Amino acid sequence: MLRLKVLGARILGGSATRRFQPLCMPFSSSHWYSKVAKASSNDELSEVRGLSSSLDHYALTQPEFLRRQTNKIYVKHTVYKGEGALTMKPKLPDYITLNMGGVTVAKEGCMFLEFAPAVGPRQYDWSKKKIIALSVVEVGTLLSLGPDESCEFTHDPFMGKSEAGKIMKVLKVGNLQDTGGYFFNLSVTDRIADVDESFSIPITKGEFSVMQSIFNFILPYLMGWHAYMDSTKLNESGHFKSGGPSIAKRPDLEWGR
Repeated sequence: MLRLKVLGARILGGSATRRFQPLCMPFSSSHWYSKVAKASSNDELSEVRGLSSSLDHYALTQPEFLRRQTNKIYVKHTVYKGEGALTMKPKLPDYITLNMGGVTVAKEGCMFLEFAPAVGPRQYDWSKKKIIALSVVEVGTLLSLGPDESCEFTHDPFMGKSEAGKIMKVLKVGNLQDTGGYFFNLSVTDRIADVDESFSIPITKGEFSVMQSIFNFILPYLMGWHAYMDSTKLNESGHFKSGGPSIAKRPDLEWGR
């Protein structure tokens, strides 16, 4: 114990004092309020527009306690394979302030799955990536997927519009025999750009377990439940105030898939 005290004194004192930066910064759940994923390509933008088509006429604003977060944190998880790479990125909900006071979720978040082709050993062309956005229910479907089960999601980003059917995305997830893993197959048909592509990424049992752990953790954040809990704490402490323009009522805020 004495040697440790002397050593600590030598490190912290004297002309040879060094300043050590922490290896990691303390994590605050409020950092999740910032948008983690942004649309960065036309393909992703079309997917987002398809999800939020029913809210196009409303200005989505974030409450004050969310806007205070100036430091944005971006997270992702990528699985690299010889055939290609698969990246997961979450997008948090959009919020709107009510004139009666308080904040509500205008549109739930989603989980982006990005597929990129391999162009060489450990080399991937992300400029040719294709993206599909999974809703909360679809994420839940993957969470509950059994070892001998499969599922399929079909997305039309322009559903309900004149361009409906011009872009179709189909994600198939099925088990790999005798390995305990799964394959993720995404096919994209784009009649506008005359594109017909498909990606197939094998996922091991361990990799799928990691993905399910991420899904399980992020689900409450995609629905805005974290903001509700933290705003309740702020209300109790008297530091949270809300208010703003009123919003028109919409009979249907479904994502229109």
